[in-house]
This record gives sequence, structure tokens and C-alpha cells, in this order.
Amino acid sequence: MTIQITRADELGERHRRDIAAVLVRGFAEDFAFFSKDPEVLTDAFAPMIILERFHVAMVDGAPAAVAVVTEGDQECFDPDRRELQRTLGVIHGAISHRIIRSQFMGAYEGARPGLTEIAFVTTAPEHQGKGVASALLRRILEQPSDGFVLRDIKDTNAAALGLYAKLGFTEIQRRPIRFAKRAGFSSYVSMGLRGVGQ
Repeated sequence: MTIQITRADELGERHRRDIAAVLVRGFAEDFAFFSKDPEVLTDAFAPMIILERFHVAMVDGAPAAVAVVTEGDQECFDPDRRELQRTLGVIHGAISHRIIRSQFMGAYEGARPGLTEIAFVTTAPEHQGKGVASALLRRILEQPSDGFVLRDIKDTNAAALGLYAKLGFTEIQRRPIRFAKRAGFSSYVSMGLRGVGQ
């Protein structure tokens, strides 16, 4: 198996939908409010992803894993309310637009130029456990940066937390959530890693 790592904008528009499909399959539980149908979710998310922010691991010519890389106030989504309404319905699309803007956009406290945030890391189910996400993250970590941060990882996501620790990340914050029993996890974990030359 050959893994090739590239930025999504270098792949071009022809891979936009496939990249969105990997993203929504990996975050289906988190995106369930928008739709439980993976095809509808892909239709909703594909137009709004900012390709320059997505890094992709390709296996056999198809996206197998994705991760978003931003710094400072950079965004990874550019949602269009009308497009979401077309895909999800007038009312549900409008509500979804507001949720995406409030939950998935806007710089976090502490964001600054030079500090790289890695987010929305996911691997297509058929490629999980094969080192694809590790290869993708290792390539991202080769970029010059003051440091790297991963935010809001569910404390129940042992596979992700283990992978990040194996790559040298350490826990920098644990934020308890309300209604933990209903959510199925008790806190969000953030992890950090000092950058190149630090």
C-alpha cells in the first residue's frame, strides 16, 4: 500500500466530494444533527470545505484520511446558507448554517500566527489501523511551526488520543462537558506539541 500525502487544493476540485465523504463518515456521530444520511452530509459539506486547509492521505488514488491545518484566524469551512438550505431544507439548512458558524468556525482562545491547529483528523473505515493517519500527521508535523495543537478530542476516543501521544503530543487541557451521560463522554481533551526548532 502506497500512501501519498498532499493538500486538497493540489488535488483539485475533482476530489472535493471524496474528501468531504471521508470527513463526514469520520464525524457522522458529531454531524448527525445535520443529517444521518452520509450522502446528504457529503452534499452539505463538500461545497463549504476550504481545500487549502485540508491535508489528504491518498491510497490507491483515493482520499483515505483527512486533517485540517490552520493557524491564527484561518477557517476551514465557508458555509453558504442557501446551499445548505437547498441540501437540508429551508429551515433545517438555516439552523445548520448558524450551528456550523458558531461551533466549527472562529479562532479559539490562544490561536495565533505560528501556532498550528490540527483538526478534523479522520480515516475512512476501510483504511483504519493501517498507519494512514499516522503518515498524514507525521507529514503535517514536518511543517515549520512554533507548536501544534489538537483541540476538543472526546475523552472516549482512545485510538485518537493514543495516536497523538505516540506522536509526542501531551495533554494541555481537559474541559468537562455538561450532560456527559447523555453525550456519552465526559470531557474534551486538548493536546499540544512543541514545533520544529523549539
